Amino acid sequence: MTTDEMKMRTKKFSLMIIELAEKMPSTNVIRSITNQIVRSGTSVGANYRAVCRARSDREFIAKMNIVLEEADETLFWLEIIKEKMWIAKEELETMLKEANELTAIFVSSLKTVNKRINK
Repeated sequence: MTTDEMKMRTKKFSLMIIELAEKMPSTNVIRSITNQIVRSGTSVGANYRAVCRARSDREFIAKMNIVLEEADETLFWLEIIKEKMWIAKEELETMLKEANELTAIFVSSLKTVNKRINK
């Protein structure tokens, strides 16, 4: 997958999270969690763009670790939303699948660069 394709994919993921947030019920607790998932979910795409501008392997690793952390946090909030049944499971499945796939891609990228550095 090219860098531009990943930029589009992470942007699409951000938009999916925003759409989810717009459907969430509105109580104080749920609003708090909604704010958290919007922050982490949109940070995936925003921080991935920063990864693309990394000037060295070490900078790439530092920035990609942030992306990975945000993707994992988003997964956590999606799991909470699913378990609390605030949104139908069927609606969450695509987002959960994408969050898991993105996380796997980021982990793989980090492993590849770490191997190259440690040779």
